[in-house]
Amino acid sequence: MKNPDALRRQILDLVRDFHATKTPAPFRPGVDPVHYAGRQYDAEELVALVDASLDFWLTAGRYADAFERGLSHFLGLPHVLLVNSGSSANLVALSALTSPRLKDRAIRPGDEVITVAAGFPTTVNPIVQNRAIPVFTDVELGTYVPSLEQIERALSPRTRAVMIAHTMGVPFPVREVRELCDRHHLWLIEDNCDALGSRYEGRLTGTFGDISTFSFYPAHHITMGEGGAVATPHDDLARIARSFRDWGRDCYCGGGANDTCGRRFSQQHGTLPFGYDHKYVYSHIGYNLKVTDMQAAIGVAQLAKLPGFIEARKRNHRHLDEGLHPFAEHFILHIAPPQADPAWFGYVLSIRPTAPFTRLELLAALDAARIETRNLFAGNLLRHPAYEHLEHRVAGDLTNTDLITTNTFFLGVYPGMNEAMLDFILTVVRNFITGRTGA
Repeated sequence: MKNPDALRRQILDLVRDFHATKTPAPFRPGVDPVHYAGRQYDAEELVALVDASLDFWLTAGRYADAFERGLSHFLGLPHVLLVNSGSSANLVALSALTSPRLKDRAIRPGDEVITVAAGFPTTVNPIVQNRAIPVFTDVELGTYVPSLEQIERALSPRTRAVMIAHTMGVPFPVREVRELCDRHHLWLIEDNCDALGSRYEGRLTGTFGDISTFSFYPAHHITMGEGGAVATPHDDLARIARSFRDWGRDCYCGGGANDTCGRRFSQQHGTLPFGYDHKYVYSHIGYNLKVTDMQAAIGVAQLAKLPGFIEARKRNHRHLDEGLHPFAEHFILHIAPPQADPAWFGYVLSIRPTAPFTRLELLAALDAARIETRNLFAGNLLRHPAYEHLEHRVAGDLTNTDLITTNTFFLGVYPGMNEAMLDFILTVVRNFITGRTGA
């Protein structure tokens, strides 16, 4: 009989050989697409994926545990919980703050949560789904995150939390917002889905909040296909978040484990019979939002490459920024506050109202050259059909958000882009502007 460990090693060696047969073709400008984002992987991700599949442990297992430990070490936070998407991470994070266990600090229906209108829907949706009231602020052009003053103006006696994303990898003034939240006894939820590896005053974003969220969709800094995470420094929030992730159950045993608390059949829970099996006691109205171990295996291999991915994004953003500066009279260029060191998600451009062309015209030229672009998420979320009758409040006006809706888009800077692709983008933009201005 063959040794199973030897067979596994043989299989994984063959996976490496298979990947080695793939040779990337040189980029052909105007023929090959320039994607705005994409997964970057090599043999290590394939090996990890196959290794996990050979275990046939179909839910979260050893690789999920390894990923949670790895991300916890990277962030310097004690608690990381894997979930099946960044959107689910946001749902778990906000829902955790509604737990009755938080007593008078729990977010309740009718309480207000400050956020921005120029963002991604699933930063806002958990607020609505938990029957709290979103309070929308405007953002600054160039950074696309709100200022401290804009957030302060949104405060009211009903405010219970701030839930804002580090948009496109650019940190909002998170240290100052943390201090604001502390002064007013508010929760801070950092949506860090676009910003894994970004820093503010030298400190990683996603580590300032009471709870923070991450996305591992293929467009993001690392991927496991579909996946996300919730992180927190607080033991109580970690246990509550795990409950919401795992069907709402009170038990916190890992997959396949039993009686972690040592009191599985010796507790009183509500009006249930004494000794009711703790594994089937539910303390929250939760969900099943876990990942599979095969997804987590990809994430473990990706996490080892994160520092290189971050540097590549910075390099590509810098290359585009240098090439676009000559056209600053037509564009609001993408910038970061001086305290920030972004792990850029993309390069955002807003066409100035005085420019001799529209966003639609420029995007048509880029699309004809097979260069992908994306709008800055939803633009003004309140102008979308799903949100027309939403109960909400707007603090101030949304002038910049409305300009973003009509004039803003972004280009890719992900690690799969090379200098030839970046130079081609700049050539197409240059030729388009020259054709419009004659300059």
